[in-house]
Parts: sequence; C-alpha cells; structure tokens
Amino acid sequence: MTLKQGRFLTAMPTLILTPRFTADSQSLWRAAVSLGWGVERLASWRVPESLLAVSEPVLYLEGLFGPTLAEQFGLRLLEPPVDWLPRLPEDFRRRQVSLTTLREARANPEPAFVKPPNDKSFPARTYVGDELPDGYEEDSPVLVAEVVAWEKEFRCFVLDRQPRTLSVYLRGGELQRDKGFEASGEELGEAEKFVRTVLSDPRVDLPRTAVLDVGVIAGRGWAVVEQNAAWGAGIYGCDAVSVLEVLRHASVPVEPGDPADQPQRAS
Repeated sequence: MTLKQGRFLTAMPTLILTPRFTADSQSLWRAAVSLGWGVERLASWRVPESLLAVSEPVLYLEGLFGPTLAEQFGLRLLEPPVDWLPRLPEDFRRRQVSLTTLREARANPEPAFVKPPNDKSFPARTYVGDELPDGYEEDSPVLVAEVVAWEKEFRCFVLDRQPRTLSVYLRGGELQRDKGFEASGEELGEAEKFVRTVLSDPRVDLPRTAVLDVGVIAGRGWAVVEQNAAWGAGIYGCDAVSVLEVLRHASVPVEPGDPADQPQRAS
C-alpha cells in the first residue's frame, strides 16, 4: 500500500544488492528499473572498485554483513538504539520489555520472549532462561519481553517521521505471504492511524529512516512490536517504490557530527 508518493531527486541512484537472491531484492530490483535507477548485484561480499565510484549508492543489505559492506562505500547505516523499545512509553508498548545481557537472561526461570536488539544472531522466540542458545558472548545485549499473544502485525516504512508504505505480515503468528499479505482497508487504516500517533509523540525518537512494526495484542489493543533498520528489513506486501524512497536515506556518509545520525523527535 502506498501512503505517499515522494519526489526523487534528479540524479539517478544505483541500487546495490547482495549476492543473495530473495523475493524482496527482486521486487526492489524491478522497482528500481521502473524508476530508471541503476541496479548492481554484488558477486561477493567485497565491493569491486568499479562500484565504489557510483555517485549515489542505495544499499539493501543483510544484517550480519551490512555494516561491513556499507563501510566499503564510506557509508554508515542508520539503526535504532539497542534500548529503543524499553525506552518507548508503556502506552505504546503495552507490555514489559527490558534490555539486559544474555548471561542475565539465562538466569530467568520464567518464560520470556528474548531477541538480540538489532540483528538475528539467534532466533527471537519465547525461552526459559536455560534454553537460550550457547556460542554467543555472555555480555551480548538482549531484549527480554513479557510473553503476549499478537493477533496481527503490520510493517511500516518511515521517512522523516512520515509513514510511506505499510503491509500486514503476520496473523496469529503465521506469515501471510501465501495469502498475498491481504488486509482490508479498515485494518490498514487502523494500523496507519496508530503509526501516526506514535510518530507524532515527542517522547518517541527515531532515526531519519526506520521500519516500525505494530500490531494488536490480544486483550490490550494496538502496540509497537519493535523498530528495525530500513536497509535490511523485509518488505512483505509494502510498495517497493516507496520502500526505495526510504532506502535512499537509510545510510549516511561517515562524517562525525552528521545531523542525519541524530534521532528525530516529533515537533
């Protein structure tokens, strides 16, 4: 669903994709071609010299290798702070969430939803402490959340605190790809209304680009699931052209003090 068709600058960017073929990367490829952009898919995890010279690379990457690839372009990827969700006002979270370490999470005898804040180093799901996987730094940060039942969840790509496109992605924990990410206009309208309420609140800080996941908790109502970085987020049923508009601003030159790095607050 397209919420707002943005204007693109006159210079044509080049979409940079990783060697891994996915449905999302193919959708973005087609959208970029339709806009007259250049598109390059890397053959390896090292960027060839010829690509380092492109005037405006737009990166769509994967979590583990993303920052390394961006660094080769002299860019830094915008990401949410690891403590963003615990700091979010409770009336938007509607559940208890804390930032702790993997070591401390292991000591929790009660079931809790545990995930790494900004990557997928281990699966995000409900664990009892001693079930958490081994092989990771014990001081690694993790988010520990109260277990709740999500009725449905929506993904929204955000630029400059404005929702650009959104899509349902889960119902009762089931991915909606086989159903074409179908959602009624009423559902999408409710999701957009809640997203705009969150974005307009001056207590909520955001990078210039973000992916905001929201949904309905059984018995509690609309809540924020989490914030993700736009440069590596799955697009589900979102409008690919609008996603490209967000991705165009999801990385910034590596320059100390760049204002694009600073969280934005609602005015």
